[in-house]
Amino acid sequence: MFRRNKQKLRRSFNELLLEDIDQAKLDWDQARQTAAAVYDVDDELLAEVSLARAKYEFLYREAKYRQVKGHIQASVINY
Repeated sequence: MFRRNKQKLRRSFNELLLEDIDQAKLDWDQARQTAAAVYDVDDELLAEVSLARAKYEFLYREAKYRQVKGHIQASVINY
């Protein structure tokens, strides 16, 4: 009984992790595009790009560590 609940809980958290990875990748892409489009790039914009990249890489490593199986957005694979 407890094992079934644990597996169900793990599956739901893995789904949330995959959604967070997709969102982090989109945020990182948007930050990079913004930095490329702006003529005068300041330190705050570079920090935003670095933070978005670090967040994506952290979530990706966590999914890899957990051996999450499931749908990963096509743009995420093109890392």
